[in-house]
Amino acid sequence: MLRSLKVKDYMTRDPLSFSPQMEVLKAVHQLLTHHLSGAPVVDDAGKVVGFLSEKDCLKAALNATYYEEFGGQVKQFMTSPAITIDVESTLTDAAEMFVSKAHRCYPVMDDGRLVGQLSRHNTLAALERLW
Repeated sequence: MLRSLKVKDYMTRDPLSFSPQMEVLKAVHQLLTHHLSGAPVVDDAGKVVGFLSEKDCLKAALNATYYEEFGGQVKQFMTSPAITIDVESTLTDAAEMFVSKAHRCYPVMDDGRLVGQLSRHNTLAALERLW
């Protein structure tokens, strides 16, 4: 049954994203405001070039501790390349990715374009509806 459920039906559409040049403090504020654990980093051509997670933001905070200067651009702290999931993948595929990797969410791609984001929360909510 889970194999028939598609990522596209449970993802968050119109995801928050950052540019590589964005100030990391602004990105942290947006993550906190939107209650997200991370968001994709997209270049001017619309290509996903990385992912900025809460963990990456903590690296920025540690960097500030050592150098007494908090800030910098998102591209300095993001994880690249981003691990993504295809819009046509099943929730079984997604659950396997969540179990095998430490990521809490994945950018959802459709033919090379960012179309959404799938979180552990989205996946568990879908499973709850099944049960």
